Amino acid sequence: MKVALLSGGVGGARFARGLTAAVDPADVTVIGNVGDDLEVLGMAVSPDLDSILYALAGLNDEERGWGRADESWRALETVSALGGEDWFRLGDRDLGLQLVRTQALRAGEPLSAVTARLASAAGVESLLLPATDDRQRTWIDTPAGSFPFQEWFVARGHQDEVDSVRFEGEWTPAPGVLETLEGADAIVIAPSNPYVSIWPILAVEGIREALSARRVPCIAVSPLVGGRAVKGPADRMLGRLAGGTSAGHVASCYEGLIDALVVDESDPTGPLAIRAVVTQTLMTDLAASRRLAETVLAAAA
Repeated sequence: MKVALLSGGVGGARFARGLTAAVDPADVTVIGNVGDDLEVLGMAVSPDLDSILYALAGLNDEERGWGRADESWRALETVSALGGEDWFRLGDRDLGLQLVRTQALRAGEPLSAVTARLASAAGVESLLLPATDDRQRTWIDTPAGSFPFQEWFVARGHQDEVDSVRFEGEWTPAPGVLETLEGADAIVIAPSNPYVSIWPILAVEGIREALSARRVPCIAVSPLVGGRAVKGPADRMLGRLAGGTSAGHVASCYEGLIDALVVDESDPTGPLAIRAVVTQTLMTDLAASRRLAETVLAAAA
């Protein structure tokens, strides 16, 4: 079964790892969010792509939920001591990847080609594609003003309530993205924040249309457990922007795009216009992530 996975954030990365444990990794293509991308100390950083890459390579830090395991922070300590930009934490091992990516992008290599090369070098068997090679930036509108995503999320600790989410730029899909969606046996939307992890992907020209015109099942996984986000502000955003945190409110973010929603057993489904699949969705370890992925694949069969 060839699976196309739309993914972003820590939850999406963990699910991607479980998915590649449930099926042949070579049959999985992950389409990753790049709306979170930013420039730090002159380097081009793609946090969601990196989280997915590290998870698929078994290099991710499970305790922090982001970055690489066995990390050290000497470079960042020096940056901080010299009064440099230290609010976005990049460890020493992580810096190596950022330097290689930045050099390649400056040499004119597209992000999709750089990402494929980095993933292959890390031993990742699945294909990891950015949604677009073009510059895409997510902006968060709040009562305190409008902020680039990472400034709102990291520097301000995502404490500001969100009035709206918007995306800056014009984007065409990266090579292989539409072909992946058209050739998949199943399309899956990971348990990621709909607004800031999945909507940027759907905003890229042709991707939403490809899901609307799908001829195969599309299954989404709710990012909530007991009405709360496991990590991050997805529950607060859903409550403010969708009017609640029920399964119906999550499903409304993907209206017309999905055939079923996988919901944690602690969340009542209520009346849904689509099929609800109830299971344990908390990904405490690789085995739990794999079980969740197997449930999703069964729903798509």
